[in-house]
Amino acid sequence: MKKINLKVRIAKAAWSCLCSVLCGLLIAPMVFSAESDFDENALTEVREVVKQLQSRYERTKDLQADFTQRTMIEGFERPIMSSGKLYIKKPGRLRWNYLDPSVEDIQVNQDDIKVYVPEHKQVLVGKLTQMAASKAPLELLQGAATLQESFNIEPTPGKGRGLGGIRLLTLLPKSHEGEAEKSLKRIVLEVFPKTYYIRKLSLYENSGNVASFEFSSLQANMGLSDSVFTLKLPADVEVVKAPVLSAPTVAPK
Repeated sequence: MKKINLKVRIAKAAWSCLCSVLCGLLIAPMVFSAESDFDENALTEVREVVKQLQSRYERTKDLQADFTQRTMIEGFERPIMSSGKLYIKKPGRLRWNYLDPSVEDIQVNQDDIKVYVPEHKQVLVGKLTQMAASKAPLELLQGAATLQESFNIEPTPGKGRGLGGIRLLTLLPKSHEGEAEKSLKRIVLEVFPKTYYIRKLSLYENSGNVASFEFSSLQANMGLSDSVFTLKLPADVEVVKAPVLSAPTVAPK
């Protein structure tokens, strides 16, 4: 039987990307870059976007959305396209369900994670903190962390605006984060006009890879049942234990 290739699964599910998406969807207080290369008007606009974004997600208990993922791999001419549905429920539950071009179901409950691939009749099980090489994803899921520990926020250079002319945000990872975050160069975030829910998230890795997630059909506070986050596995599914990529990074107290 064909085994799950962990590197392939991580590339497709994009764990560094997933962690960063969680940062956006479970947004917490941010800190702005100390750089003075931006005019005050741009910084004022960014602060307002952050304020509206935080307010929106603080009032969100659960969220479901459709997503389209476009991944450009360094050295390849054509992007990898995939799509599916995303479900989040505070605290600590997430389901990332790929539907096209193939089915793959990722379920997170606190620190426990399962990656189910029906085609292979296998489920990969492990700990989010161990697979992501950082405690940040779990803390963000639990709503216990602040983005100021991980990112600085700047106005996005160049065009720098999305729908409705709203300023784009650039999140710059701080150097003290774990290995999973060190692979990430920056995140560019766009919000929907009026609602300020995240519309698009683009992740730029130091390797040159770029993964963009575009969200649509958002529905919030629908009272999602816990059963939505429970994988229904066939009796003959093979359980594969995920290896530990590295020890979680623990910040000094």
